[in-house]
Amino acid sequence: MKLVVNGKERVFEGPATLTGLIAALGLDASTLVVEHNGELVRREDHGSRLLREGDRLELVRFVGGG
Repeated sequence: MKLVVNGKERVFEGPATLTGLIAALGLDASTLVVEHNGELVRREDHGSRLLREGDRLELVRFVGGG
């Protein structure tokens, strides 16, 4: 499945949900802000958000501290 992640086209072995994509990338969902096709996605909705060929995602990892 071809997806655009942070502005770059990438090919994945068909992660069907946002949760699957995040796992495939080895990222921690608790530290991410996710935009899917221009819409912010709440963390609790990652498992039900289906991905389709050509979708555009922005994954931003936030870091706390001071």
